[in-house]
Amino acid sequence: MKDQEVKEKGKTYSLAFKKKVVQELNKGLLNRVELRAKYDIGGKSTISLWNKQFANLQYNEKALVGRPMKDKLKQRIKELERQLEDEKFKVLAYETLIEIVKQEDGIDVLKKDGAKQSVSLPKPGHEK
Repeated sequence: MKDQEVKEKGKTYSLAFKKKVVQELNKGLLNRVELRAKYDIGGKSTISLWNKQFANLQYNEKALVGRPMKDKLKQRIKELERQLEDEKFKVLAYETLIEIVKQEDGIDVLKKDGAKQSVSLPKPGHEK
C-alpha cells in the first residue's frame, strides 16, 4: 500500500482529498459519520486515521468553527450571526466606496427619493 493512497473496497483516496476531509472534520460542521456519508467513505476508522495522520496541519483560525454543538439550532444561530457580521462589513465597504466616488468624481451613485424613473423606449421591431 502506498503512503499517498488508501484503498478501501476498491476506492482510492488522494492525499488532497484526505486533507480536505480532515479539514472539514476539524471545522466541526460535520462529524465523522456525516463525512463518511457525504463522501461515501468506507471503513469506520478511515477518517479517524486520516485525522491522526494530518493532525498537525495548520488552518486559518477564522475558518475554524470548533466541534459541533449538541443543539443544531444554536449552531445554526452562530452560523447566521457570523454571516450577518460578514454582510455588515460588505455594507460598510460599499457605503465607503459610494462616498469616495461622490467626493472624488462628484457622482451621486444613490438615487434620490424624488428622482424620476427613466422611461423605457420601445425596442426596435416591437410596434404596438
